[in-house]
Amino acid sequence: MFKKKFWQLFAGCLATAILTLTVVISAEAWLLHNITGNTYETLRFLRAMQLIQNNYNGEVKSEQLFDGAIKGMVESVKDPYTVYLNRDDFANLSQLTEGTFGGIGIVFGKRDDEYVVISALQDNPGALAGIKDGDVILSVDGVESKTLNMEQMAHKIRGAKDTEVELELRGKDGQVRKVRVIRKDIKTTSVGGTMLPGTSIGYIRISVFNVDTGVDFVKTYKELENKGMKALLLDLRSNPGGTLDSGVQVAQLLVPKGPIVSIIDKAGNTYVESSALEKVKYPAAVLVNGGTASAAEIVAGAIKDTKSGKLFGEKTFGKGCVQTVYRLDGETAVKVTTANYHTPSGTSIHNIGIEPDVKVELGEHAVEDTQLKAAEAYLKELLKKE
Repeated sequence: MFKKKFWQLFAGCLATAILTLTVVISAEAWLLHNITGNTYETLRFLRAMQLIQNNYNGEVKSEQLFDGAIKGMVESVKDPYTVYLNRDDFANLSQLTEGTFGGIGIVFGKRDDEYVVISALQDNPGALAGIKDGDVILSVDGVESKTLNMEQMAHKIRGAKDTEVELELRGKDGQVRKVRVIRKDIKTTSVGGTMLPGTSIGYIRISVFNVDTGVDFVKTYKELENKGMKALLLDLRSNPGGTLDSGVQVAQLLVPKGPIVSIIDKAGNTYVESSALEKVKYPAAVLVNGGTASAAEIVAGAIKDTKSGKLFGEKTFGKGCVQTVYRLDGETAVKVTTANYHTPSGTSIHNIGIEPDVKVELGEHAVEDTQLKAAEAYLKELLKKE
């Protein structure tokens, strides 16, 4: 009798244990599936990690494997602007945001798996050392560029003030050269303006879109109005972009009521920035080239699509995407492309660029600014008809 009860009790406990284990495993499988969307692939990843930890003939840390796995996941999407920020990368991004760094004053992007100088900012160390728009960066301090992601590349170029960095470059002519640059505090004059001599054409140059650009543009615009401006020549050449808000502020003074730019995310959610301007005040010509990117392309695209002015020069760079930084913990993060910009006509410019209305090439050693001359001649003809 006792044995029978014992085995009954044992069988009951065993059944309960098996049921509990089944529930736990099922719950874990359900959790893995809901987190990753693929339980099998998750288990395969964990199996690979276990095999390396148990069998690799050398020292390997779990943190190292996790960092490598995350880096591999991010790189698999093949988007140069989507990157994993490890502890060093994230610290450098925070440093950049706080403005406590030295640099050489260049802005670069990635095209055809190469890092290309979008803009060597005027009167800054890079430009003064001979770095030119369109140069391809082959290496930084001996480290090949193709081994670095965007953030690592920026980190290699930035550094403490008064320290030196060496860049190996390939120019538009195909010649390879090395340039040594001393890092300095980077200064940019965002907006400058003047009246073109002997005309009623106001000329405004925007070198970059920073937090003050919108306000500075309005101020310069009004100053030129007071000097008799009747037409506007806006120079966005080699402008790498910057803050979206500043680009929108500038466009709101130049394009008629309606959309300036649409920002569309993965889910199809759309956020539209618009102009409330009842009527465009002055005829406009806009200078663009391969260094015109991001927020500068938003302004140029809005002017072209709304026929508020004509674009002169060369095809723009084609950087029309938005990145968002998501923290993984207090020290690491992923920066992910989360949306694309679209011009008022609904066109995505990312990796495409904007074709000018009037194509005017400017040779590297050109003595005369033929692009500016062509835009000026166009505006003069318009003013004659008024």
